Amino acid sequence: MRSTLNLFPFKSATGLALFLILPFSFLSNAFAEEDIWPTSLPETSAVPFMFSSESLGTTIGAAAVMKGVGQPQATLFAAGLYSTKGSYMTYLSANNFQIGHSWLVGANAYNANFKDMDYHLGAAGSNSSNVNEEVFTDSIEAQYHLSANYILPIGNAKTIGARAAYLPERKIKGFNPLESGVSSIEFSPFYYSRKLADVANWNEPYSNWGMKVNFDWDNRNSVRNTTHGSRTELDFTYSPQTGEQEEWWTWEFQQSAFFDLGNLGEIINKQVLALDVYLADTPSWQDGSHHQPPEYAGIKLGGLYRLRSYSSGRFHGRSAIHYSAEYRVMPDWQPLEDWPIFNLYDVPWWQWVIFVDAGRVADEFSLSTLHEDMKWSAGGAIRFQVEGIVVRTEMSKGSEEGLFRVMINQPF
Repeated sequence: MRSTLNLFPFKSATGLALFLILPFSFLSNAFAEEDIWPTSLPETSAVPFMFSSESLGTTIGAAAVMKGVGQPQATLFAAGLYSTKGSYMTYLSANNFQIGHSWLVGANAYNANFKDMDYHLGAAGSNSSNVNEEVFTDSIEAQYHLSANYILPIGNAKTIGARAAYLPERKIKGFNPLESGVSSIEFSPFYYSRKLADVANWNEPYSNWGMKVNFDWDNRNSVRNTTHGSRTELDFTYSPQTGEQEEWWTWEFQQSAFFDLGNLGEIINKQVLALDVYLADTPSWQDGSHHQPPEYAGIKLGGLYRLRSYSSGRFHGRSAIHYSAEYRVMPDWQPLEDWPIFNLYDVPWWQWVIFVDAGRVADEFSLSTLHEDMKWSAGGAIRFQVEGIVVRTEMSKGSEEGLFRVMINQPF
């Protein structure tokens, strides 16, 4: 699956930068390119962090990772935090455990208790809503996932199986999935829950469970710094009827494409145009709140990947459409390895980016409606690779507010 759980889904103006600068030592060790080969013993590293955010206040925590757990590519990760407002969160994950020739399995567990957190509930999360319609309340949240990813024996995985999925660099052999790229089917059972305190006239199931199935054809030349290729994903999510929740299901489609524009004299080493489109719907949706997913489990925009100037889950509804365009350049000038702290690590490249997002949600599935009154975000970013990890720092502005974020991995 393309996106991962956002461990820090709250507004922050300053804090996440410190979180990411400190853990370079263990993150780089966990995912260094050469680590696909066996090691004698698992390597374990841990680091404390601290940040300040509007939603949490001053927050302290720690994170730790163990790599090579039984297999060279397998990792365990744990993080926890506590804030001056009394909020706390824990996160545990296990990733890339290979079973047989073609399967990768993993799991993650997220638990949080937030104090005075802001939420856009019901009509306050519609496309026509106002940012000031949020409610502030205490909440208890949880998300649990298991994943079993079958790497199809075609394309780049024809002979090496699941190993093709965690190789960072790949050779594009054309635009036929039988010959090029990594194709996979992932089965991911999930359990979500969210309990809000003291919200008048608000009722939604406290918990929800189901299964997500992801079909993925990843035909990019690099998972970290893509210069050409494409990626196609189709997700189906199904939740059965329970005592609290009616049956519902959704589908999501995402297509990315990358175009190498070459260099620009001796100033720019590489120019890339990156495009992404996302379309989603809830076919089971009926008026009157029937066969609809809880808002915390349904289709949303805002956050780290879509409409990036808006807070996570700012908009939600039956359906959504979203477009992103990025112009990425790698300057010939790259001074990071000479800077303090950075000079302790391998920083092979940095990237300057300008981007624009546009999208909206709706309570009907209509392409004409989804293209009316679309929300937008625009901004710039600096991204760089540190010992195999892509760190992205972004500033974005939209019609409601501007946000500064620091996080890992490319948005698409």
